[in-house]
Amino acid sequence: MKRFGNLFDKICDFNNLIKSTHLAVRGKKNRMDVSAFYFNMEFEIIQLQEELFTENYKPIPYESFYVYEPKKRHICKAGFRDRVLHHAICRILEPIFEQKFIYDSYACRKKKGHHKAVLQVQKSSRGTEYFLKADIHKFFASVDHSILKRLLCRIIKDRKVLRLMEIIIDHPIPEHIPGKGLAIGNLTSQWWANFYLNSLDHYIKDELGVKRYFRYMDDFVLLDDNKEKLQDFLQKISEYLEINLCLKLKNNATFIAPIQQGIPFLGFRIFPYLIRLKRTNLVRFRRKFRQKEKAYLNGKISEDTFIRSVSSMIGHIKHANTYQMRQDFFWGKY
Repeated sequence: MKRFGNLFDKICDFNNLIKSTHLAVRGKKNRMDVSAFYFNMEFEIIQLQEELFTENYKPIPYESFYVYEPKKRHICKAGFRDRVLHHAICRILEPIFEQKFIYDSYACRKKKGHHKAVLQVQKSSRGTEYFLKADIHKFFASVDHSILKRLLCRIIKDRKVLRLMEIIIDHPIPEHIPGKGLAIGNLTSQWWANFYLNSLDHYIKDELGVKRYFRYMDDFVLLDDNKEKLQDFLQKISEYLEINLCLKLKNNATFIAPIQQGIPFLGFRIFPYLIRLKRTNLVRFRRKFRQKEKAYLNGKISEDTFIRSVSSMIGHIKHANTYQMRQDFFWGKY
């Protein structure tokens, strides 16, 4: 396997850090820590460069909190200068990761994403009998640091970059077991989590020979006409995850069923010629719309913010067959 070197100077390059600052600052200029960094950007970047070149860089402790939509998740927010560095690392490593990923891995990738994954599953389901739907139990919290670092060593040979990534990977996460887990909220966590399952992708595609396999982060689907074959795949995938990646499948979200029942994937139920929005997501859409509407009417957000937010929400549910639902909701409301 080809390994890549001479990456550290590219990450620490002044122009790369400038571009990374602009990426990290998007939509956050009104926050005090962001505006302070942005106001003194050149000084801050020079100081960050010096810490990186002298190998004295240390991330600040995470700020942690919980979000409850669409489900309860523990978010760990890095300091802004740390997020600038995360962008700088990902800008350089993204082309390397892209060379390793299979085509049908859809998370955190340009020209891929949530909705394209849904459409590809639907297209491939036509003329197919059965599906295997699987999810990994507490995926982000279960990523093993030693395994992740070993996988990264297989594609990167720049020792300074490996040490820098080790600092970020091993940075203590509140309420996590030492040596386990990636901080939900870090850009680097998204890329490393996606890469962590890349070996599973190649095992399924190359060794098991599965042609119709689709993954979005830890949520994945296999399609086949033979139910027994899918059962055999499920057993082998479960063993591979436990032995090689120290992961377990989520029992209540892993099953085999006929295509006619609809494939529950990424908040939708996918049929060969129909995509339905899951009821929980429909309820969430209505609730979020009313929250945004109330905030706008009370003067807490501008009309432009309200319109952009609602347009984004509608844009998401339009990927399902929700035309009549939207007509009933908006025309019934007004």
